[in-house]
Amino acid sequence: MICSLFVIQSQSNSFHVSRAERQRADLLQQTQSLTQTPPPVLLLHSLTDNEGDWSILPVLPYLSLLFGKNSSWLVFLEEETNVKVTKLLQALRKFDRRKEWFLGKPLHDEESTIIHHYAFAENPSIFKYPDFSAAWALSIPLLDRSDDPLKSDFTIDLKHEVALYIWENGQGPRLTAVPELCTEPEHSPTAQHCATTLSSPAPLCGEPVKKEDIFVAVKTCKKFHTERVPVVKKTWEREAFLLEYYSDHTDPSIPTIDLGVPNTERGHCGKTFAILERYVSDAVPKTRWLLVVDDDTLISLPRLQMLLSCYDPSEPVCLGERYGYGLGQGGYSYITGGGGMVFSRAAVVRLLASDCKCYSDDAPDDMVLGMCLNALGLPVTHSSLFHQARPEDYSRDFLAHQVPISFHKHWNIDPVAVFNRWLKDESRSTSPRGLNKSTKEEL
Repeated sequence: MICSLFVIQSQSNSFHVSRAERQRADLLQQTQSLTQTPPPVLLLHSLTDNEGDWSILPVLPYLSLLFGKNSSWLVFLEEETNVKVTKLLQALRKFDRRKEWFLGKPLHDEESTIIHHYAFAENPSIFKYPDFSAAWALSIPLLDRSDDPLKSDFTIDLKHEVALYIWENGQGPRLTAVPELCTEPEHSPTAQHCATTLSSPAPLCGEPVKKEDIFVAVKTCKKFHTERVPVVKKTWEREAFLLEYYSDHTDPSIPTIDLGVPNTERGHCGKTFAILERYVSDAVPKTRWLLVVDDDTLISLPRLQMLLSCYDPSEPVCLGERYGYGLGQGGYSYITGGGGMVFSRAAVVRLLASDCKCYSDDAPDDMVLGMCLNALGLPVTHSSLFHQARPEDYSRDFLAHQVPISFHKHWNIDPVAVFNRWLKDESRSTSPRGLNKSTKEEL
């Protein structure tokens, strides 16, 4: 009997594959002294050829079929999660493996939020969902009935949607808290009881990418020139070396560039593809990376420079907060635009060399790009440090172990105050070398 089956929530980008392989090797080394038959340790991105495997729910029947008879628990781990296997197995033994269990470190919403479709609006804190960074587990009996169709076309916040799927409107179990599943730093004195911790420091991949290697494109329009653009200038514009504002109106005081694409109330696909064309032209300096943001995106460029040091710009990298559409029915993944979309030059060149285009100027740019990438077989790479919504829209405990890169939207907040609290590093100069120790450890 194999006690546990481990699934690392890996991604197909080379940096993430390397990190997941190291984690798998560590798990197997730990289990050699515990059993004669090492437990399976699977990499999620390599289970099948289905683009939607990262959303986990489509692969549960597959895992149940292959391993259900020989396993008691299915344990999911993120790449950066450190695991003490002995402590983890001891924690799982407290639960009757013959029953349906959904285990993890609980998160909850303080207020109803758009990223969770305003679920449980009258009492958002009543519903608990797992912090994936701490690991989470399903008992095999629960896995055996997990072949129902997905409840929504969109995959936005996977950890919340997994919990809703398992709960099944009260027909399934709620999340049970396991104190040994933690998100404390690995060497923290408070982590002595923990079976899982977070790396401290997390991988640093060399010197930060130079700001000269990132071209920043800000999408705006005339009606926001006096409302949103000043916020960008007060907060993060000074950290950019190469930045242009793209609008439907030329305003030399900002300055803005009119790309000849009329403003649309939604979508902005025409404008984004015009930005991609301009990026590879002789009109702007040649850089390795392109960042496309909205005029109400708040972002830390020095933290982005740190993160990009882990990625190879010669590969077609498309990085940000990943959403999904129709993943259970052959759909596609996409980088949601509000949190910032990062492309390597290689990715932009591949996109523009294809026949993929906007079906209308007001088509959703991020979703059209996702369809294009899917058609080309190019992976979308997720980072939880990018955020499509405001800090208020995320669980406090989830943000507590992050050093975020971006947030989005000015609705009902003071955006300058949000930037100063969440994204500004007081101890740095204008150089990313000034980032403080805690920021480097998180990245």
